[in-house]
Amino acid sequence: MTDFLGPLRLGVNIDHVATVRNARGSAYPDPVRAAKLAEEAGADGITAHLREDRRHIADADIDALMEALTVPLNFEMAATDEMQEIALRHKPHAVCIVPEKREELTTEGGLEVARQENRLAHYIKPLRDAGCRVSIFIAADRAQIEAAARIRAEVVELHTGAYCDYHAEGRFDERDAELERLREMSAFAHSLGLEVHAGHGLTYDTVAPVAAFPEVMELNIGHFLIGEAIFRGLTPAIAEMRRMMDEARA
Repeated sequence: MTDFLGPLRLGVNIDHVATVRNARGSAYPDPVRAAKLAEEAGADGITAHLREDRRHIADADIDALMEALTVPLNFEMAATDEMQEIALRHKPHAVCIVPEKREELTTEGGLEVARQENRLAHYIKPLRDAGCRVSIFIAADRAQIEAAARIRAEVVELHTGAYCDYHAEGRFDERDAELERLREMSAFAHSLGLEVHAGHGLTYDTVAPVAAFPEVMELNIGHFLIGEAIFRGLTPAIAEMRRMMDEARA
């Protein structure tokens, strides 16, 4: 029997509620309302990415989320001085450092840690000192995981996007190889004392194998759940994801 390290948490990313709102420049749909519904539906935390170009989440959303939430906020951010200042002002439960390019539609890969260890070590120290749990969003790559441990990140979030893309494209041999890489690197990261999270692109079709990794403590899922909410409602969409995660973990 697999020895799980603890209950599997679900973090719901509400960025794309703000995307829909911003498409019309109106006040709705409100991402804070979505976050509260996610809480009620079984989310253990809320994730929001304040991008440099403010294409979805806005500064006022972070203010409102910090005020309204009773579950932890995971504040996704690029490693810039502006974002560090915002994080230090709010002191969210967790900050997740992600790569960011202006022209990308979504986060395209993991952060390059190994080539900028010194800068990132100095960058995250004030965040750790302020009481934020620092997570680094990286590919399932041994060198990047080792670098994340050396800079004293507490958490790594492994990028599941390639695995999900291979599945969607019917490239099942590559999917299975990527899944095995994620499995091996989850165990390796845990062996270095890092807490392991995973996310990006997960759906009902792809979540169970990742949820079954005993070292993974949290999954962060957003775009799929917001899309599925159009058809079944946000609360049922999240509840079904929660059910599938729990079933895979049992």
